[in-house]
Amino acid sequence: MSKPALLSLHQVLRRSFRSVASSQEVWRSVLAECGPLLSSLDNLAEQTRALCGLHVSHTPLADIPDLEELLRFKLLQAMDTVLCQLYEKLASLQSVRDTISNQVTTAVQVYEQNADSLDLVTVTQRSAVIPSVADMLEWLQDAGRHYQQQFLRRKTLLHTLSTDDLSLLESSTKRWKEMDAPNQEDHIQDILCKVSFFMESD
Repeated sequence: MSKPALLSLHQVLRRSFRSVASSQEVWRSVLAECGPLLSSLDNLAEQTRALCGLHVSHTPLADIPDLEELLRFKLLQAMDTVLCQLYEKLASLQSVRDTISNQVTTAVQVYEQNADSLDLVTVTQRSAVIPSVADMLEWLQDAGRHYQQQFLRRKTLLHTLSTDDLSLLESSTKRWKEMDAPNQEDHIQDILCKVSFFMESD
């Protein structure tokens, strides 16, 4: 066993899990910011649908020139603005995904570079407070897969949203929430708890 190789790998894993912990907070914050935007999108779509069923010519507002067209334009403009804001949030989620993915890649590369110096006993050895290298590499990859899948699913949903399809817009909040994966989030949180002492040690 090469002690320098193990220390080097531990340093990378420690840095990686710290990054996952901070990235998880950013991810949750961005998702929380998406909620009101999606609700706003739902409401705007409902207003647009209601406008389509409203005969302005039969109301006291009939004397206002082109009122229906003006209201529809304003609603479409508002929906486009919200969609742009959601794409900005998606970019933030992508940044989190990329950060975690890069950490996973780096940790695996460092392990592979030092694999010849790390025997099976060393890789699988654990203590009461420090998990084994094998476990930590697996957990790190679990986190990478989780955020990759979550990002792609949410990206796919946003790409289906268009002002041309009010039904999809009206159900956007519901479908967005259906993508939540509380069991996986709990798994990531459990992983961070298991490596909490390791992250703090140097």
